[in-house]
Amino acid sequence: MTKTNNLMNGTRSSDNSDSSSDSGSAIKLKKELGLHNGVAIIVGVIIGSGIFISPKGVLLESGSVGLSLIVWLICGLISLVGAICYAELGTMIVKSGSDYAYIGEAFGHLPAFLYLWVALVVIIPCGNAIGALTFAAYVLEPVFPCDGGPPETAMRLLAALCITILTYVNCKNVKSAALIQDIFTATKIIALVMIIIIGFVFMFKSDRESFQEPFENSTTSPGKFALAFYSGLYSYAGWNYLNFVTEELKDPYKNLPRAIGISIPLVTIIYLLANVAYFAVLTPAAMLASNATAVTFAERTLGVMSWIMPVFVACSTFGGLNGAIFTSARLFFVGAREGHLPGFLATININNFTPTPSLAFGCLMSLVYLTSTDIYALINYASFVETGFIAISICGLLYMRYTHPNAPRPIKVHLVFPIFFLIICAFLLIVPLMDSPKECFMGMIVVASGIPVYILGVCWEKKPKSFLSICDKFSVMTQKIFVSVREELKED
Repeated sequence: MTKTNNLMNGTRSSDNSDSSSDSGSAIKLKKELGLHNGVAIIVGVIIGSGIFISPKGVLLESGSVGLSLIVWLICGLISLVGAICYAELGTMIVKSGSDYAYIGEAFGHLPAFLYLWVALVVIIPCGNAIGALTFAAYVLEPVFPCDGGPPETAMRLLAALCITILTYVNCKNVKSAALIQDIFTATKIIALVMIIIIGFVFMFKSDRESFQEPFENSTTSPGKFALAFYSGLYSYAGWNYLNFVTEELKDPYKNLPRAIGISIPLVTIIYLLANVAYFAVLTPAAMLASNATAVTFAERTLGVMSWIMPVFVACSTFGGLNGAIFTSARLFFVGAREGHLPGFLATININNFTPTPSLAFGCLMSLVYLTSTDIYALINYASFVETGFIAISICGLLYMRYTHPNAPRPIKVHLVFPIFFLIICAFLLIVPLMDSPKECFMGMIVVASGIPVYILGVCWEKKPKSFLSICDKFSVMTQKIFVSVREELKED
C-alpha cells in the first residue's frame, strides 16, 4: 500500500528526528517472536474467560449435549478454515495490521481506514475495558463475598491498574510481554487440563447422566441452530490476532502457518474435552442454571479448594488482555505509518524498540471506556461490523487472485476454503441483522462516521498552516516524552 498524505499530521519535524537514532542499529520493530510466542498469542487471545464462564450459550440454543459438542467441533473447524485463509494473506502481504493491511492492499485506503476507525473508537478499547473488568471482578470476588458483588468503583480502579501495568510491560520490552503471554497461556491451559482430568475421573465413577441420551431435545429450529453456532464461533474469536504482528514474527513464511496449524486444533480439542468434562459433572439443567460454569464445576469437585478456579479465570483474562494490548498497538502503529492516523503514533522508542506512543494511546482509550456504563452495548454494535470486515478481507483474497495472479504466495489455499468461509460470514451477518436490527444499524452508523474523518484528515491536503504547526509541535513533544523516532525502513 502506498503512503497517503499525513493525517492531521505533524510528522515533518519528526522525520528529521531519525538522525538522532543509534546508527549501529536501525530503529524499527524487531523480529523477536518465535513459533512458541506465536502459538501463545493465538491460544492466549482465543481462550479468554468465555470457556470458563458461559459455555452454556451453545447448549441453550442447541438443546442437547450431543448437538452442542458437535457445534463446538464444527466451530473449531470453521475457525481453522478462516485462519488458513489468513495464512495466505499474511504470507503474501507481510505487514502487521491484519485486516487493515489486507483490505488496504485489495480495495484501497477508504475501506482500510474505516476498519481502522471502528477498531480505534470501539472494538479495541471496549474489548480491553471489558477484559480488564472481568479480571477485576474475579480478583475482588473473594474480598467482597456479599450478594451484591464487588463495588463498581473498586472494579474499575483495579481494571485501570491492570491495563496500565500491562501497557507498561509492553512498552518496556517485547520479550517481557511475550514472556507474560507464554506464562498466562500455560496457566489457562493447565486450568483446562485440570478440568478435563477431573471431569473424566468423574465420568468413569458416576452414572454419566448427561450422556445417556445425548441428542434428546436437540433443536430442529434453524434459527436456534444458527444462534448456537454464533455462540460457539464467538468463543473462538482471536484466531487472526497473530496477523497483527507479522512484522515482528521470525520467519513469518514458516512460523505464521505453523502457529495457526498448532493453535487452532489445540484450542478446538481443549474446548471439546472441557465441555465433555463439564457434562461429566454437571447435568444440562445444572449448566444452564449456572452463571459461571467452571466455578460451579469446581464447587462440586474441589471442595475447599474451589477458590482456585476464580484465580484461574482471572489469570486467563489477564493473559488474553495482554495479548490484545500487544497486538492492537501494532494496528495503530501501521495505521499511522500509512498516514491514516497522526504521525506520532508511528514512532518507536529508541531504547526498547517498542511502539510506545501507540501503546500509550491504546491504554488511554481503554481507560476512557472504563468510565462508560454502556461498553457492553458498544461492543455488541462492533461485533457485527468486525465480522463484516473479516468478510471483506476474505473477499480481498479472492479479488487479488484475479488482480495479482502471479504475486508470490508461499501458501495458496484452495478456492473452496475462502468461498466456504465467506458463506459462514454471510450467515454471521444475516442472523444478528434479523435478530437485533437496531444494534446492527448502530454498528453501520459507527462505520459511516469514519467517512467525514477520512475526508478531513486524509483527503484534505491543504490544511491550515497553523493547524499543521500545532500538530508538528505536539508530535515533537510526544517524541521527547516517549524517547521515540520514526521507523527507519532501510534493511538491517
